[in-house]
Amino acid sequence: MNLHALRLFHTIASTGNVTRASELLNISQPAITAQIKKFEKELSIPLLKPNGRGIALTDAGEKIALLAKRLFAVEQQIDQFCHEYRDGTNGHIRLAATYLPAQFLIPAWIAKFKQQYEQVEMTITTTNSSDALKQLLQMEVDLAVYGGLAEEYPDAIQTEELFRDELWFVVAPNHKYANQQVSLGEMMKEPFVMREEGSSTRERLLALCRTYSVSKPRITLQFNGLHEAIMAVIAGYGANFVSSLVVREYVQRGELCRVYVEGVRLQNTIAICTRKNEPLSAAAANLVRIIRQSGEDAAQ
Repeated sequence: MNLHALRLFHTIASTGNVTRASELLNISQPAITAQIKKFEKELSIPLLKPNGRGIALTDAGEKIALLAKRLFAVEQQIDQFCHEYRDGTNGHIRLAATYLPAQFLIPAWIAKFKQQYEQVEMTITTTNSSDALKQLLQMEVDLAVYGGLAEEYPDAIQTEELFRDELWFVVAPNHKYANQQVSLGEMMKEPFVMREEGSSTRERLLALCRTYSVSKPRITLQFNGLHEAIMAVIAGYGANFVSSLVVREYVQRGELCRVYVEGVRLQNTIAICTRKNEPLSAAAANLVRIIRQSGEDAAQ
């Protein structure tokens, strides 16, 4: 089917006369008439009939005009979608995040993003560090927001550091080491409440023990969630090694206390991870821009 001719017919049907269609399309009336006759011949169906000094639609012409109206309305929708997709005001973003940014950073970032790009759909998966990078490498997500060490990222992943926060040892206020300075060896004798295997912070603690040739911690209680682990320590059991972002307010309120371990001051990197040499969609790029701006604010 000649879609150009169908568009001419659609314009005639919409305006009700050839003269007006000619003006809108900037095509001469004889040229439009010739193309419509050729189109009728192609379809083997009369579309127009004389009506006094003008023309009218045949019964078949009215049916085809209705279908053409629907067709070109869908075309407009496709054009609009493509425009919005290119601008990042439409689309679908798949995001994986580790527990720290997922619970303490991303909600505010997403709220800010959705205020500007309400039509963009989002799927957010909260998981541990190793699984977040695995999903990114296997193209299950478009980007990941990660808390960990930059040197641990695979070569196929590009990272952009947003800011760094400190890693703290924390205990309940009534713990014997609350607000005290102790050696790493003494600290490792305490029972620890930690996240599951695959957690970046847990791996940092184990690596710390290997570096200083200290016995690894006794992880006597394990949770899949960060909040649950913190609540157990607040309740009075064990110690935790955790991002200051997570526990700073608890420490300020006196619900937790820091333990100052001699010679140990570690930082945690919060970074955006993407696949190298693969451009982001416009929507994902807009999200990264907002995250980057928020990260700069958090670092100040």
